Amino acid sequence: MSRLSVILLGVVLLLLLAVTLNAQPVKRLYLANDDHTDYMWTGNEAQYDTVFVRMLDYYLRQIDSTQQLPDDFQARFNCDGSYWLKTYQKFRSPAQFERLIGRIRSGHISSPLNGLVSTYGGQPTEAVLRGMYYAGQLERQWNLRFRMAVCMENQTLPLGLSSLWAGSGAKYSWRGVCGCASKISHESLAHRRNQLYRYMGQDGRSVIMKWYNRPIYNGRTLGGYAEARREKVPTDIVGDMGKVIADLTTMCDTVSTRSVYPFNVAGAFGYGWDDLDTYVSPAFTTAAQRYSTATRRVRVSNEEDFFADVERTYPKLPTESVSYGNEWDLYPVSMNETTAHIRRATEKLRSAEGLAALVSLKDSTFARDLKTARDLAWEAYGLYWEHDWTADGPVSKRERADWQTKLHHRIVGYVDSLYTRAVLAMGQQIKGSQTGTLASRFYVFNPLNWSRNDVADFAYAGQQPVRVIDVQTKREVVSQPIQKGGKPFVRIWAENVPSVGYKVYEIQQGAPTRRPDAAEVAGEFIQNDYYRIRLKKSGVISELYDRKANRQLVKQTNGRLLNDIGTKNPNAGNELMVENKGPVSVTFKAVSNDPIAHTVRVTLFRNNRIDIEDSLQANFGDVKAWSFSLNLDKPTTNHEELGAILTAKKETRGGHYASQNARLDYQTFNHFADVAEPTYGVTISNQDCSFFKLGQSTATAARPDSLWETSAQLNALAGGQVDTYGSGKKDTLRLGIYNQNGVKDLRYHFALTTHSGAFDALAAMKFSLEHQNPLVAGAVTGNAGTYPETTFSLLKTDAPGLLIWGLKPSEEGINNGLIARFWNLNKTAATPTLNWALPIRRAWQTTHIETNEQVLKPISTSLKTSFSPRQLNTYRIQF
Repeated sequence: MSRLSVILLGVVLLLLLAVTLNAQPVKRLYLANDDHTDYMWTGNEAQYDTVFVRMLDYYLRQIDSTQQLPDDFQARFNCDGSYWLKTYQKFRSPAQFERLIGRIRSGHISSPLNGLVSTYGGQPTEAVLRGMYYAGQLERQWNLRFRMAVCMENQTLPLGLSSLWAGSGAKYSWRGVCGCASKISHESLAHRRNQLYRYMGQDGRSVIMKWYNRPIYNGRTLGGYAEARREKVPTDIVGDMGKVIADLTTMCDTVSTRSVYPFNVAGAFGYGWDDLDTYVSPAFTTAAQRYSTATRRVRVSNEEDFFADVERTYPKLPTESVSYGNEWDLYPVSMNETTAHIRRATEKLRSAEGLAALVSLKDSTFARDLKTARDLAWEAYGLYWEHDWTADGPVSKRERADWQTKLHHRIVGYVDSLYTRAVLAMGQQIKGSQTGTLASRFYVFNPLNWSRNDVADFAYAGQQPVRVIDVQTKREVVSQPIQKGGKPFVRIWAENVPSVGYKVYEIQQGAPTRRPDAAEVAGEFIQNDYYRIRLKKSGVISELYDRKANRQLVKQTNGRLLNDIGTKNPNAGNELMVENKGPVSVTFKAVSNDPIAHTVRVTLFRNNRIDIEDSLQANFGDVKAWSFSLNLDKPTTNHEELGAILTAKKETRGGHYASQNARLDYQTFNHFADVAEPTYGVTISNQDCSFFKLGQSTATAARPDSLWETSAQLNALAGGQVDTYGSGKKDTLRLGIYNQNGVKDLRYHFALTTHSGAFDALAAMKFSLEHQNPLVAGAVTGNAGTYPETTFSLLKTDAPGLLIWGLKPSEEGINNGLIARFWNLNKTAATPTLNWALPIRRAWQTTHIETNEQVLKPISTSLKTSFSPRQLNTYRIQF
């Protein structure tokens, strides 16, 4: 080849190379700095309060000092919880906090909606939302929007959380997991189905999720929770970040046919790892400058900029709508009564706030002095399920348990105070008797949005016997005296108590009309028109016969019967006792020490609900469960998770559980679980247990996803430390708090009913809500009164599948309207009309944390709404 030919060939090759370089898309890499918060694990409250403030001061200075640099290289910092902001607001001046807000608005500081990094599988749906309320308050006060929400380090993730986040305004999330203290294998975590996808709920709402493969056992890697860091103590931080950038560069592969990450946008988020505090801002700027090239743009990120790029460049991401089960979520059951009490308070909040809504419509000053307690309760919701319930870090188990107890007191204390005041104030606003008699009147309030027939208990220490009259109909209602908690009550069977409203009853002296008892007791048997139950001395139910369907529903499984805490001898216990026998209800009581001191009360009513109240009177240190062993043939179990109704099967067999990267031995047990054959089943309402296990489902390193999908035995987790692990002490340290933190009195409330036909989510939820939201009875003490004397209903809805999930005065006060949250339980879209008792002046659809999003157009007292299938929506109504 001639010299000229060689020169020409070289020129051609250079031109081709230049064309290739120009055609190759620039890889856009985002480095995000944060300090992963291990609250009450790495440091205690005082330590974290200090470093939150100091770190934000430091990063605000760094941001100011880099403003002259190109935008990509300016300092940024990412909080991993809004509690950072609240702490800064508490300990810094208003001017300093306003400066922080300014940097949030400019995009140099970011924060998610969540208070701290939490686990979510054991939370009630409403608890998740209240834990984000501080972020909502900031949004409205400062005209901001927080678009991130995170669930970090724990290896599992619920399905329905996506709907709650998106409904609260979040658009983006990222996950990095530890892989430590886990039954999920490192190999599994290294091979995820999607690394960038839409995490979608059953209602179609979603957030863009970044959850990378975690290739090695280390939190300091892509897919870990400190992705922007490789060495534990790097001697060259910028060089260490260079390794991260090289990994991201390699990962972005839009050419290979087998690429596992076919995107030109990638991010490494998180630096703090398990450190208490980090001050490394200049290294991020230097790394972005040093490693940016003509084909690679490196940016110091606030995380949201990454997602905005992804959303713009890749509008058709894959979707996932599966649950990955529960792992660290399980550890709050190591203080089960403390956790259960919060669950009960969360349910009680529905009645307390419903009454407060009615009262506030007539008295705008009501409970205004509880604002501080309220805000601390919302804060506690955002902190209680903080992810370090492993309690195996520098902070002692004792200190961790004391902190959890303090948060419990804040939530329960606020709810109890609001409830007590609202019950009293409601009675003061109802017009009293106009007859001039000395008769006692009381109202019965229904917080749910359908007319109800149910039991109501009114505290009454007056003279007996008495009869009770429905003031509206002038007819006597079925009643009986009872003792509850050592105090006297009148129990009535209240009928047609209106939606979100009340009826008034009057107590009159004189013998009530004689009626047959609600149930008959003979020996070990109690029965009514619906069921015949055999209660053993141990509290175990050995027979449950459905008299309408002619079916025996108990079948011993794995050595256990029904309502079985692990009894060895079903006949071990005191003589059975009958309590509160009357025409409204009859209670059958068992007391036993086998295998632990416990009491069981089974109550039958005039309907087809079986109430079971279990309690333990002794401390324990092992794992305990209440077993419900049913005589059903290969049933399917459906249950409420959070913001979703799941079928407890793997996705490959028609269920909602992931077929990979999952731990499936325990399922979330919110309001109900339903165990059913195609044409018959049993619904179990549960108030206190966070999780259940089907049959002998197990989780081992080899099989973390062993789920007994067709088991007819449901085991409600009563408490314990379910996992063992410790750094350097694998399989020797039990995770969580030892021995239930010393508690000796634990309570559990269940209710059972049967149904013909297939599982019906609406019926199951309504049954459970009625059980867990009893009718509220309060004395009528008003003189003039502002509410009617006999009955009142604030709200009626025309869609049977629409359930009210919450009704409350706005966070900023009743002058800003009522907040009403609804859940469409149907699998189909709906356009229900909300019919209120008062003319509507203005209305908005809001986020679940009460930030207005869409102006609506009411007509007089009616508001037309629109729901996707299984969707929760929240509204602001001004009258």
